[in-house]
Amino acid sequence: MSATTHGAAVPDAVTTDPDKYKVIFENDRVRVFDYTDKPGDKTKMHHHPDSVVYMLSSFKRRFTLGNGKSAVREVKAGEIAWNDEQLHIGENVGDTNTHVLIVELKEPHPSRP
Repeated sequence: MSATTHGAAVPDAVTTDPDKYKVIFENDRVRVFDYTDKPGDKTKMHHHPDSVVYMLSSFKRRFTLGNGKSAVREVKAGEIAWNDEQLHIGENVGDTNTHVLIVELKEPHPSRP
C-alpha cells in the first residue's frame, strides 16, 4: 500500500520501518499496527491515512510533516488521538519507549477525492 502526493509515490510505514510497525490485524476496512521504538529512534518519511492512535505508554516525540513543519508532542499512556491523513517522520526525543496501537481507515473521508 502506498499513497501518492504531487505525483510521487510515498511508501507506507510497514515498507519504510518494518522493525517498528507490526501489522496485527487487517481487513478490507482497517489496518491495525502495533508500533514500538526506543529513545533516539527515528522513522523515515511515510504516509498514514486517517487514523486513531491509542497510547500504550507515555512518551515524547517530534513529528516532521511532509511540508517541513515540525512539532514536539508529549502524551500519556491511555490517551487516544485522531490523526487526519498525513505524511510525517516521527522521532523519539524523550527518555522512554514509544508504544502505541494505530488503527488506519482504508475508506477515504467522504469530502476528499
